Amino acid sequence: MDGLLNNLQSTIKNRLKITNNIVRLTKDFVLALLIKMRYTTSNPVMTQNFWSNIQGQNTMTLQGTIGKLAYLLGVVTVVALCAAYVALDALEAGNAGIISGMTWGGLFGGIVVAVILMIMRPDNPAILMTIYAVMQGLFVGSLSLVFETFYSGIIIQAAFGTLFITGSMLFIYSSRVIRPTPTFNKVIGSMVFAIMMLYLVSIMFYFFTPFQVPYLHSSGPIGIGITGFILCIAALSLISDFGFIESGVKMNAPKNAEWWGAFGVLVTIIWIYIEMVRLLSKLRD
Repeated sequence: MDGLLNNLQSTIKNRLKITNNIVRLTKDFVLALLIKMRYTTSNPVMTQNFWSNIQGQNTMTLQGTIGKLAYLLGVVTVVALCAAYVALDALEAGNAGIISGMTWGGLFGGIVVAVILMIMRPDNPAILMTIYAVMQGLFVGSLSLVFETFYSGIIIQAAFGTLFITGSMLFIYSSRVIRPTPTFNKVIGSMVFAIMMLYLVSIMFYFFTPFQVPYLHSSGPIGIGITGFILCIAALSLISDFGFIESGVKMNAPKNAEWWGAFGVLVTIIWIYIEMVRLLSKLRD
């Protein structure tokens, strides 16, 4: 009788172990599925399979992400101020080539670094992201000086406008007025991709043909409306970026995901600033 009871107890324990293993595996599968569903953003530097390609031991925090964003924004700001100073000297000396070199070099250099980041997914992206911030600082600083030359005070207005939009989107996100649902992210992501393709075609036209994309750079009502619409899409992209960061923190994403969250917000903020400058310049014409 005792042997029978012992066998019964052993059988029950083994089945409980099997059941627990099944439950654990099920939870792991569900968690992985949730990560794949929730870590979707409209930002072009982050794709749906983003999280499967980064690794780490420590976990992502909101404070760490904010710190890295502040660092990248600081690099962009310092380099932009230096670039504006150099561009001003070049403008006074009549050397437009330096300004053009910094503007286009910063733009294309930033694009190349961003593409490398998307393809390589380095475990430590800090160096490449710092280089991207430097490239964007050159682009933003030289371009801002050019616009400021033609439209006095426009840079201060654009900077405050960018801060206002960023703060407003953060408030809207925190209030849950707009939620970064998968459908929302897909729609905004599709619009962002279409806009990027439009700008790419516009740049190709600028360098290789005498034509321009109709209304994209014009100052009439249609041109102003197009830029205003693009600015709205850029602002809504911040909702996706904030959702990406919050989801990463909740799901205990790897520590280096803080860099990717900060990088995504940085890309969007720079985009918003450029569109603000373009919109204000069109309104002044």
